[in-house]
Amino acid sequence: MDRAQPGSGIRERLGRGLFARVAGPSGPENRARIHGTPGPRWFGPDRPVRRVHGDASMFIGGLRALLLQSLHPLAMAAVAGHSGFRGDPWGRLQRTSTFLAVTTFGTAEHAQEAVDRVRSVHERVRGFAPSGEPYHAADPHLLCWVHIAEVDSFLRAHQRYGARPLDGAGCDGYIDDMATVAHALGVPDPPHDRAELAERIAAYRPELRATQEALDAARFILLRPPLPWAARPPYAVLAANAVAALPPWAREPLRLPRVPGVEEVCVRPAGKALTRTIRWAMTPPPAPGTGRGGAGA
Repeated sequence: MDRAQPGSGIRERLGRGLFARVAGPSGPENRARIHGTPGPRWFGPDRPVRRVHGDASMFIGGLRALLLQSLHPLAMAAVAGHSGFRGDPWGRLQRTSTFLAVTTFGTAEHAQEAVDRVRSVHERVRGFAPSGEPYHAADPHLLCWVHIAEVDSFLRAHQRYGARPLDGAGCDGYIDDMATVAHALGVPDPPHDRAELAERIAAYRPELRATQEALDAARFILLRPPLPWAARPPYAVLAANAVAALPPWAREPLRLPRVPGVEEVCVRPAGKALTRTIRWAMTPPPAPGTGRGGAGA
């Protein structure tokens, strides 16, 4: 009889709990559909987007993206007025993670269906910011900001905390892969490489500022997560690393000061250790008698 691998019970429980948080009650069903449905995909198995989005560094990249996106007043007003991130933050996370999984790993048909659903929602999200400025979530200019904030955050987190950081060509390839999704969502001219991404972010900077809604969102994300007390210390490590990965021009308006020395000596090593733990927990253990792991989620 094969013996269970050491730590396999702990790994299974931890992995199951993490997966339930990010994927929701329909997670197992969605995973089976995403990975098990035959058909052509937008991205082949060797594409950089699969490496980035399949890595535990996305936990840090996702938090960084939320903080960075909040600096555009109209994008933040749309989130505050329509997303329900306070009342149902886990539901929002689960919908976002499912969308990323479907468009990255699912069939082309399912990816397009997911994009069509998001575009339908965006069409209905309209209103006015506290400043009186109108916003519309389907506005290509706002869509582009949300897109480049995500791409920059996911890629930077992967390069810092990922198991297999990309080389230069891989980084450009990831941005180019994500441009496919952005174009499908309604961004007419998304960036395709690192130079274009940096130029686009720089072009948005005059529009960015920390509104009261952005400051409130940052406090909610960083200080008041809807988590049991036992889960808050590891979450605090993820949040601290998300903040540390922000550029100074984004941290200052959000009132997130840098502590010289502490981030390099304490925060980043803790972030790398935690992402390794998450990666271990969410990777299936070796199958009995094979010495090799199964397919990841």
